[in-house]
Amino acid sequence: MSSLTPPGPLVTVDWLAERLGHPDLVVLDAGVGAHRRAELRIPGARVFDIDGVMSDQASPLPHTMPSAEHFAQQMRALGVNDDSVVVVYDGAGIYSSARAWWMLRAMGFDQAAVLDGGLPAWNSAGLPQQPSSPEVPAPGNFVARPREGLIVDSGVVRAALDDGAAAVLDARTRERFAGQVEEPRPGLRRGHMPGAVNLPFGDLQMDGRMRPADELRALVSDAAGECERLVFSCGSGVTACVLTLGAELAGYHDLAVYDGSWGEWGLPSDLPVVTDLIVEG
Repeated sequence: MSSLTPPGPLVTVDWLAERLGHPDLVVLDAGVGAHRRAELRIPGARVFDIDGVMSDQASPLPHTMPSAEHFAQQMRALGVNDDSVVVVYDGAGIYSSARAWWMLRAMGFDQAAVLDGGLPAWNSAGLPQQPSSPEVPAPGNFVARPREGLIVDSGVVRAALDDGAAAVLDARTRERFAGQVEEPRPGLRRGHMPGAVNLPFGDLQMDGRMRPADELRALVSDAAGECERLVFSCGSGVTACVLTLGAELAGYHDLAVYDGSWGEWGLPSDLPVVTDLIVEG
């Protein structure tokens, strides 16, 4: 058992800076696309490649969860042990880092936390960076222990929408949710799932950091009503995890992420879509 324990699912740059170099600490850069700064990282950080090997490359959908065997193999290659403490960050503040955190949680690993404010907060604090390094860490002994119900498919989401046993919250922008703009991925329908509620992931943040727990609780409860079981969706299963992080910080515990998100639901199919109060499918 490690002597190092994160205070919760979110850690500050001060907390991380004070513990940098601890033998049980693994720092992962989970940035995607333009939000990855591979040329400069927090010292010792390794790449958690959500755009690449940390997604199922055989899936036609973006950013889908790989198999437990593949996930464990990649974690071991990153030097993660069963008793490691993992801190994940990205270059946007809190964006894709929450996805990495939730993937670890779904695979049975609880000693992971998101860096509040990410690399921008680290830089603002004047903390050191280093160029990316080809150094390969010693293999870890990470074991995946998948938890049922943390990553769900369209069937689970449709049932939740039909029976009302869970609230489905969509993290996309208001314009995308309302179907007022084209989706950034070609071929997807505009709009949202009938019965889903919009809670843009950016509303849970202020200056790139997560809002205080009481504000998060107010935002989530206003969207979810009395439901304690919450299912989160977005464009491709990434920013939905920002809502998941916010809900956990707010005191919710029965949480799931729809892995296919709008990248699947928005495809031409019989899955129903609401656009300007018209139901399709």
